[in-house]
Amino acid sequence: MGVKRWWSSETVAVVTGANRGIGFEIARQLADHGLTVILTARDTSVGLEAAKVLQEGGLNVDVHQLDVLDPSSIKEFCDWIQEKYGFIDILVNNAGVNYNLGSDNSVEFAKQVITTNYYGTKNMITAMIPLMRPSTAGGRIVNVSSRLGRANGRRNRIEDSTLREQLGDLDTLSEELIDRTLSTFLQQVEDGTWKSGGWPQRFTDYSMSKLAVNAYTRLMAKELSNRPEGQKIYMNCFCPGWVKTAMTGWAGNISAESAADTAVWLALLPDQAISGKFFAERREISF
Repeated sequence: MGVKRWWSSETVAVVTGANRGIGFEIARQLADHGLTVILTARDTSVGLEAAKVLQEGGLNVDVHQLDVLDPSSIKEFCDWIQEKYGFIDILVNNAGVNYNLGSDNSVEFAKQVITTNYYGTKNMITAMIPLMRPSTAGGRIVNVSSRLGRANGRRNRIEDSTLREQLGDLDTLSEELIDRTLSTFLQQVEDGTWKSGGWPQRFTDYSMSKLAVNAYTRLMAKELSNRPEGQKIYMNCFCPGWVKTAMTGWAGNISAESAADTAVWLALLPDQAISGKFFAERREISF
């Protein structure tokens, strides 16, 4: 990686949805760099199985049940961390769902996709920020997102240019605007009018969930940049690309290993000036 090493075996990284795919690979690579990694999974036995594979490889990996949509599961996870570790240094929000494969574009599960991918990510950020250890290196939050969620992407964007501008401008962007946009979309899904609503044309529900993640990343990065020295937290998001995992029906053209690389790079970056940015293959791309 060739970066100045600010972390040690005492550095604690949490990776959500890490029992398979990109999440598993992110957990493995972070542990490979010598960190203590907490692998989380909704299903305890599946999580234990995944952690065992890494532990048998000599890696320092702990495991805990976590459902990012269940407040009591999140609370129990926070209590456990506080008791066992006292703090965390890195959070990678990887837990996510997508129900469309190939060129399908059904919005049958739109509510679940948005709730998991956006609200689940938001729940974790809210819960973990108080547990982030103060340090000169700063806390790190990395959100797995997608190019499909770019507000100004050429091919897959929201048609309403005013809304696009509001979502793209940090002065007008707010949590309320993000939530309102999503509830308008979900309302139209319910009414059956979403096709004429000017929403992204491909993987519509997934794209909307990731557009929200991207916008929230920028918003929170700005807010977190106001924290005093020693308590700063840097937050970025990235697009892993079309990865060969269960989520794409194994149709992707990128291995989970190379997809995880950008997440690990962002989590361990020595350059603290980088926050509120969107990356693909270690290159910054526009929102």
